[in-house]
Amino acid sequence: MPADHRRSNFLAALFGALAVGLPLGGLAIGGAFDSQDTVALAPAVTTAPAAPVAPARSATDVSALYERVSPGVVSVEAQAGDAGATGSGFVLDRDGHILTNEHVVDNADSVRVRFQEGGPVSARVVGVDASTDLALLKMDPSSSDRKLTPLVLGASSALKVGQPAVAIGSPYRLQGTLTTGVISALGRSITAPNGFQIDNAVQTDAAINPGNSGGPLLDGGGRVVGVNAQIATSTGANDGVGFAIPIDTAKQVLPQLKSGREIKRPYLGVSAGDTDAGTGAVVRGVVPRGPADDAGMRLGDRIVTIGGRTISESADVASAVVARKPGDRVRVRVRRGGSDRTLTVTLGTRPDVASPPPG
Repeated sequence: MPADHRRSNFLAALFGALAVGLPLGGLAIGGAFDSQDTVALAPAVTTAPAAPVAPARSATDVSALYERVSPGVVSVEAQAGDAGATGSGFVLDRDGHILTNEHVVDNADSVRVRFQEGGPVSARVVGVDASTDLALLKMDPSSSDRKLTPLVLGASSALKVGQPAVAIGSPYRLQGTLTTGVISALGRSITAPNGFQIDNAVQTDAAINPGNSGGPLLDGGGRVVGVNAQIATSTGANDGVGFAIPIDTAKQVLPQLKSGREIKRPYLGVSAGDTDAGTGAVVRGVVPRGPADDAGMRLGDRIVTIGGRTISESADVASAVVARKPGDRVRVRVRRGGSDRTLTVTLGTRPDVASPPPG
């Protein structure tokens, strides 16, 4: 994809290699974090009902929402050697767990979080998952000057295009900044820091800028529906297209992040693109000695089904595989030379970093 992938730097707005898996032309895609970004994630969190609060009457009528939610949003400061990064995060529980983006705290030697009142508080990284760009932090709740305010997790699967969207974070280190807009699209695919695909990302036109990474994207009732992560831009700052990791994805990985266990995911070992025919996904790369290679898949094969699931476009390949686990045997039907054949693939374990595309 021709997008320029640069890690965002405070003031210079340089972006990291977090490309959006969409045909965005020459737009630069990057994590919306300052070159000093930090993260915090929460433990397994139950989606208890939010305290009664009237939904915003419009996308800009959110003063009551801000007053209630903003105490649970933090700025994150990460230090890795001589390099620093800042981002945003939000409180998950009163035990001091905080959720943020993995790219904010990547390889950090030390992490601190700041609430809107009081000084910085030390936090430790409990778990990270580069494949979903999520990280969980833990601070000592007694080290804060005030009672922690956990945010309520909503359901990204219930979102509809056009619903109000509210982002709170620390763009350009301006802590406690609120921006409003709408959910502008659903079901987007973006690229994680390790090069793999993140499905079902939430797109919003609420302004997201460097320093917003890891902060909450909220619905009109103040429930978290996404974790702000990336922007598409031609200028280095907000152009009205931002992306958040769906909160449903965060709910799935939180228990493993809290435990500190390594998250193992299934792996097919191909790169695929859309076809001129408009259906299926054409194989553009096969990882040598990977699961697909071992099963006899070749360049140019058109994947038609995986495990009985119809593949309409290339994004469907990752979605069909991620629902399984390493070691699963799955039937993959491909079209080759005008005829169909079925291959049996034993899924492997996803490597730490995606193989580069061919060419």
